[in-house]
Parts: sequence; structure tokens; C-alpha cells
Amino acid sequence: MSKRRLVITAVLSGQSQSHVARTYRVSQGWVSKLMARYRLEGAAAFEPLSRAPGSSPHAIAPDSVELVLRLRKELTDAGLDAGADTIGWHLTHHHATTVSRATINRILVRAGTVTPEPKKRPKSSYIRFEAEQPNETWQADFTHYRLQDGTSHLTHRGGVRRTKQGTDAEIQTWRDDGSRDAL
Repeated sequence: MSKRRLVITAVLSGQSQSHVARTYRVSQGWVSKLMARYRLEGAAAFEPLSRAPGSSPHAIAPDSVELVLRLRKELTDAGLDAGADTIGWHLTHHHATTVSRATINRILVRAGTVTPEPKKRPKSSYIRFEAEQPNETWQADFTHYRLQDGTSHLTHRGGVRRTKQGTDAEIQTWRDDGSRDAL
């Protein structure tokens, strides 16, 4: 049984609204609104109301949506670019209507006139290179390192100064991906 039905039934049986609110751990205001709705609508009060807004004042007008879709078809049929930027330019310069690029794109996507081309590959398309057995795959790593020459002498102020620069070396590491052994 829904909480709304329990609350309404409890209040109709004679319990106070504040007692019912404490019992079912809801606000007294909610119980009052629910009871007012029950008096107006009857059993419809048992079902929750839609949370969708009653109106959307910033929504684009339906005739503008039709104009965008008509421009898309006309431009495509003429073999011209029919993207959101081009449609926006035609709306501004030929129809004295300004619609954002993002809104035009949303209209085209909702109408199914755009083929989705994601910029990122899905992670499921990545292929890991992992060897199942030894000697199938080897990995190499190269690192630059400067070896230090041990020749040094004292300076006239008592500090130590190296007389020669170190020798450059490349360190190579080879690893078997299957057994994780390093050469």
C-alpha cells in the first residue's frame, strides 16, 4: 500500500494530522496538502503528481523547430552543407530568427536527421595487448642517464668541484609480457 493511501486512511479514521505526520515520518505540511488534494480530487490523490514543469518559457517555438527542419531538408537536397552553423546563418540572414548552434543541433538530433559520430572511442573497442604465454610479447623501455665521473678535487675555498662531466648512457630494459621476466 502506498504511503499516500496510508496517510489519507489514517487521517480519515480520526487521527490528527500531526500524529499521522509523526507516525509516518513526513511533514505536517505534506499531510495538509495531501488531504486538501484528496478533498478536491478524491482517489486521484493516491497517485503522485508529475514533477514536470507546467510550461517551459525558454523552449523554442514549434514553428521555429519546423523552420530548422525544413532548412535542413532544403540544404541537404541542394547538396549544400546542412550543419547547425549553416542553418543558424540562414535563420539569422534570411528569416530574422536567432537560434543557438546547440539548440539547432538538439532539434536535429531529436528529429533523427543527424548520424551520431562520437569523438571518443568507446572503452569496449580498446584491445589490450597482453600475452597469454611467455615469449609472445616483449616490451622495451629506453632511459637516458648521465653517469657521474668520480674525479674531483678541493677548491681554494674548501668546496668539492668535479673536474669532468659525466658520460651519457642509454639504459635498455627488455621485459617478457607473459612471464614478466626482465632481461
